[in-house]
Amino acid sequence: MKIKEIIVVEGRDDTVTIRRAVQADTIETNGSAVNDETIEKIKLAQQTRGVIIFTDPDYPGQRIRNIVSEKVPGCKHAFLSKEQAKGKNGKGIGVEHASVEDIRQALQDVKQEWQGIDEQITQEDLIVARLIGDSEAKSRRERIGKSLKIGYANGKQLHKRLKMFQIPKDEFIKAVQKINQEEQKS
Repeated sequence: MKIKEIIVVEGRDDTVTIRRAVQADTIETNGSAVNDETIEKIKLAQQTRGVIIFTDPDYPGQRIRNIVSEKVPGCKHAFLSKEQAKGKNGKGIGVEHASVEDIRQALQDVKQEWQGIDEQITQEDLIVARLIGDSEAKSRRERIGKSLKIGYANGKQLHKRLKMFQIPKDEFIKAVQKINQEEQKS
């Protein structure tokens, strides 16, 4: 599997893992303090080949994703769940711990970022779906993020991602119904 876009990752171990799974070029941010030189490389990559942001499913990874996304609009995004990114010994979470299959699947399920678009799923929809303001909201957001392949996010970030990736309302409703059915079975 060959990837046309350049993949933005956090570090060298991520690059090694991704190259085990696919043929791709990467740009490493080397931590969450993304410097101007790295942003300029990413801007050039976006203009010439396109960019896929593929960071760890944790706070620093989300911070990097936000910084790059803000400074380089129109990027694509690949996500892993925390389970897929968990270290073999249970320590650490990161792209470098993911299996070849999970890396390939995340890159096949890449989401395009859109700007200046209409909101299909409202904050009210999230409340009704018990994704915010509910004792089970965090667990439900983890499952919907996995189902829609947009990664885990807190309530505010979930709303932003649903809009940014233009998730259709019917797809959102199906994912919520699936979660409701799973909960009724258990």
